[in-house]
Amino acid sequence: MAPRRSAKPAPSLRLTGDTEADGLLSASSLALLIGMVLDQQVPLERAFAAPAELARRLGRDLEAGDLATAEPDALAAIFSRPPALHRYPRSMAGRVQALCRVVAEDYRGDPARVWTDAGDGSDLLARVRALPGFGDQKARIFVALLGKQLGVRPPGWEAASAPFGEPGSYRSVADIVDEASLERVRATKQAAKAAATVDGATSRR
Repeated sequence: MAPRRSAKPAPSLRLTGDTEADGLLSASSLALLIGMVLDQQVPLERAFAAPAELARRLGRDLEAGDLATAEPDALAAIFSRPPALHRYPRSMAGRVQALCRVVAEDYRGDPARVWTDAGDGSDLLARVRALPGFGDQKARIFVALLGKQLGVRPPGWEAASAPFGEPGSYRSVADIVDEASLERVRATKQAAKAAATVDGATSRR
């Protein structure tokens, strides 16, 4: 298994409000990717706390090769055990396993190579977007998170992450560093959702 590589120690992420969960996200590139995959249709704190709970349920560190070769029904059962790790535990267990297979096969088990091997921002975005569970918007948010909080800034990363890489935009998890910024991100999302609802109603008139 290839060791994790990092140009410098990762800063401490503060996404969940739980010290242990945030510590794992800061230390484990795979945990951070898994949290990002799970960040849909559940509160973001729950999504990003799930990797730490998954590690507890497994009784071992999260490793891509281990999860990639797990028996699918057994992994789904671990995700489904109350309290479930996600609103859709079986489906998300499958997505996490698919992600881990790509990391194991294409990146030699080292998830950080998704970004450490990227030549520029466009390459980084393409690599992240190709991962199971990552659409275009989620990939851009993740590139913004890498740039804003983890110092992963290949040439062109701002353009690749637009609009989420904009300074002080408070559009996504990339901008969350404490409780105050979490509330600002929530307010921005709620305002965008309300505007979209109004626009949709207007277009139907």
